[in-house]
Amino acid sequence: MDQVRHYMDCSITHSPMAVQQQYFTLNTGQKMPMVGLGTYRIHGQSVIHRVIEAGLKAGYRAFDTAAVYRNEEAIGLALKALLPRFNLTREDIFLTTKLDPGDHGEGTTTRAVQTSLQKLGTSYLDLYLIHWPGVARLPVSSPENATIRSTTWQELVALHRQGVLRAIGVSNYTVRHMNELIENCCGVIPAVNQVEYHPHYKQPELLKLCQDRGILLQAYCSLGGSSDRHLLEDSTVGSVAKKLDRTPAQVLLCWALQQGIGVIPKSVSPDRIFDNMKLDFVIPESDMKLLNNIPVTEKYAWDPTPVV
Repeated sequence: MDQVRHYMDCSITHSPMAVQQQYFTLNTGQKMPMVGLGTYRIHGQSVIHRVIEAGLKAGYRAFDTAAVYRNEEAIGLALKALLPRFNLTREDIFLTTKLDPGDHGEGTTTRAVQTSLQKLGTSYLDLYLIHWPGVARLPVSSPENATIRSTTWQELVALHRQGVLRAIGVSNYTVRHMNELIENCCGVIPAVNQVEYHPHYKQPELLKLCQDRGILLQAYCSLGGSSDRHLLEDSTVGSVAKKLDRTPAQVLLCWALQQGIGVIPKSVSPDRIFDNMKLDFVIPESDMKLLNNIPVTEKYAWDPTPVV
């Protein structure tokens, strides 16, 4: 299968509930919902249950977690209880989790996948990502990082070919990390690269590389940092939101989608979970230019650039 430029055009239509009905087609041929529900820093069985319930009610069919979030088991239990109530099955949802940086390497990668499968209560994962290009307990300057993550990818490729992982990809990979992986990908180009991407931290070179190779770029931190509102309170974002009669969060999410970038907003508030899915509008090109030219560069999450 040709893995170049395989994801679909994702222009937002004006039809109601449009986003819930639209997907990216990954280079594996899978359909991945354009908007997923993030679960970073969301803990506690009752909280997770309420969040997943609100997400399903709002039309979310993709859920994003990671081993380091320490909430896979709670998510698995919530989905087991809630899917039947919504007349859904496992096949109706798209489930993503990620490798703990401490589990890189031969043998440990496969065991980590098996642990995630058990906790999530599923026999397969729709998408599994290498969470970080570096290996826990190794200096970022160590060349062993590159060697070990290559071994990790080889194990993921084997699990992908077995059907346990329907798609595999990476997270926090820079242009340098991506080029290295593409050159040594064992015949399987990553399906997704999940990175920080928003109007205060754009990575146009990385976006172009991914789009040229048929790799979906998926954004986290779309609404800025967890502990501040710099991006949500940006004056340009606010003025565009006011003009369109939308919230700043909706504008930021739509800004990404209109560029072919997936999003995984998170919240524990049912109202915000619903609002973050109300993206059935188009930001005019003139306003997209304003957002693209915000003269602020601010990174809200960890920086993978130093990792060799």
